[in-house]
Amino acid sequence: MENNGFSLSPNARLVLEKRYLKKDVAGRPVESPEDMFRRIAKNIASVDLLYNKRADIVSREEQFYTLLTSLRFLPNSPTLMNAGRDLQQLFGCFVLPIEDSVESIFEAVKQAALIHKSGGGTGFSFSRIRPKNDLVSASGGYASGPVSFMKVFNEATEAINQGGFRRGANMAVLRIDHPDILDFITAKRVEGILTNFNISVGITDAFMHAVEKNEDFPLINPRTKAVVKTVNARNLFEQIVHSAWENGEPGILFLDTINAANPTPVLGEIEGTNPCGEQPLLPFEACVLGSINLSRMTKRKGETYEIDWDCLEKTTRLAVHFLDNIIDINKYPLPQIERLTKGNRKIGLGIMGLADLFIKLGISYNSEKAIQCTDKIMRFFSQKANDASAKLAEERGVFPNYQKSIYAAPNSHRFRNASRTTIAPTGTISIIAHCSSGIEPIFSVAYTRHVLVEGGLPEIHPFFEYLAKKRGFYSEKLIEEVFRNGSLQNIHGVPEDVKKIFITAHDVSPKQQIKIQATCQKYIDSGVSKTINFPKESNVDDVRNVFLFAYKSRCKGITVYRDKSRVSQVLSIECTCAKQLIS
Repeated sequence: MENNGFSLSPNARLVLEKRYLKKDVAGRPVESPEDMFRRIAKNIASVDLLYNKRADIVSREEQFYTLLTSLRFLPNSPTLMNAGRDLQQLFGCFVLPIEDSVESIFEAVKQAALIHKSGGGTGFSFSRIRPKNDLVSASGGYASGPVSFMKVFNEATEAINQGGFRRGANMAVLRIDHPDILDFITAKRVEGILTNFNISVGITDAFMHAVEKNEDFPLINPRTKAVVKTVNARNLFEQIVHSAWENGEPGILFLDTINAANPTPVLGEIEGTNPCGEQPLLPFEACVLGSINLSRMTKRKGETYEIDWDCLEKTTRLAVHFLDNIIDINKYPLPQIERLTKGNRKIGLGIMGLADLFIKLGISYNSEKAIQCTDKIMRFFSQKANDASAKLAEERGVFPNYQKSIYAAPNSHRFRNASRTTIAPTGTISIIAHCSSGIEPIFSVAYTRHVLVEGGLPEIHPFFEYLAKKRGFYSEKLIEEVFRNGSLQNIHGVPEDVKKIFITAHDVSPKQQIKIQATCQKYIDSGVSKTINFPKESNVDDVRNVFLFAYKSRCKGITVYRDKSRVSQVLSIECTCAKQLIS
């Protein structure tokens, strides 16, 4: 066992043991976390030999190993699980096509099963499937519609357990102009239905304009292209809002905003995303994700912290190299996916730990300073990711579909990767990295995380514990009260300046959260995963305002979740406090 001087939290070790470490036939781990990181680093570094027979892969392996064990960067879960092992499927995100035929639908079911078995998640657009009760000329019968076929995919997913570690995940997208859109919107209102799907409505600019003007909106049969009926756009929008308020689904994707940033429009329109919604992809396309831990991108300045720009630059450049290597060493589940993925070479480098960074810098998430800091970081991060991809293009060549891309214009950028950046939710890898998820505010200063183990994992923010002890207001009674409340805002004995920086998701206005998301999106090629966590007491107006503001802010998608709106939820605290949410 190697010890590189890195430390993992107890919860991180538990997650690694349960999900990621190699095991024997009895299910006992046969590698340590250090062994796992060594396995990954060695495997990914070996790719350098494809481009330079004299490459120093020993040195590259050490660079990758240090990158991982420092917890400055972590790749998506399939890479952690499978790199250097027989499966060798390292991608987390796939999108598959579904055409309007039984043959195409069940071919997609089979393809999804192969992807889920290998550890990946799948996204589908069901928008090409004819609506229910539409005539099927071959049989003389009537179509059952896209929602009924979603249930087939759901059951197939239920049967596939990903190597004993996790069940497959799916994203279903249906365009807002599909005649079955109302059935889709309400498909998950009853808890326990379509449990292996996230669902998102694909919203167009035309629809949002109709909502704004309170006009009628046409629903179109995708088979005949005929208008089946018209509905009031605002009423339809309210159905989305009410359903999302009730149980967090559907989310929404702004398809025109997404396609305006499609780097290869000649190859097709983007209709779907990965299961968490942050990675728009063409049918038969895949993408590997990885995230930089911003909470590790700091250095001491006297008694305070400042951003370590040099560390962020070096980490970004090395992470781009790491992810580009994965494209070559990955074992693809389908030849069609391998062709398109290697043709576009998309990677999705993102960030996690943004809220933790703010805390270390003494910045409130709920402040204008947080937006300014985010803008500065994301501009720098995006530029360095682009620079790293351009440098790889000089050494290895541009992506093969370059001439079919938006970059083929004279004097345009020459990139190795058609897209470089994505911000994922980082649910599990942020536990390993011991940082806040993606760009989200901290959910709570102390909470129980209901994943992997019965009863959940208790978590308390490490910097709060450190600060409380350093400044002399720590006590066991205080910690118990924090666990009960989640938020510090109504707890006596916590200094006001500490309350200000340890602000939780329920204390940050949704409008501010969307401003942070939109600031990130300005600099991100693909999408930004974002969930607005509402207190239980929030109302339908709050959800409506979030959706409208996200659209006006040029976000690519948004999801909401109201506390306790489902019996089962990933994060919980014992109680929350009502507050005014968004103006």
